[in-house]
Amino acid sequence: MVHLIYCDDKAKVLTKIMEGTKTMVVRGATGRKIPHSRVEPGETLYFMEKGSKKISAKATVTNVENFMKLTDEEIEITLERNQPKLNLTEKQKERWHKKCLILVEFSNVQAIEPPLDFDHQNNMDDWLIIEKIEDVVVGTSIPYNYDNSRFRK
Repeated sequence: MVHLIYCDDKAKVLTKIMEGTKTMVVRGATGRKIPHSRVEPGETLYFMEKGSKKISAKATVTNVENFMKLTDEEIEITLERNQPKLNLTEKQKERWHKKCLILVEFSNVQAIEPPLDFDHQNNMDDWLIIEKIEDVVVGTSIPYNYDNSRFRK
């Protein structure tokens, strides 16, 4: 599987990734949801800045940690322990203060030149799990469904 991640433009997430000051992304919710338990080392992450419709970078997953039923204290400790890799703003720390977290570390960041044109569809989240990146690129895209987002048995 490959993963397409929308990056927060206001927090300059993609810029931090390209500069190497951010080597880990976090997602969280009150319960398990995309991408919790669905990311594996060796898979490819693709990044696009929110609102740009351009897939402009990729990286390789090196480590994944999934957490469930964290207490408030455990959330704070987990985010703080990983802050050198996450490089979160205070607003992001508040946003990701969730009981279920996934931390995805990556390396080998590469710019995609020219960037790929993203074919946005109405039913998409800020983290997509797809077979191949061409499935969401203009000219080769297929209708998006959530088959790859279901929990593995």
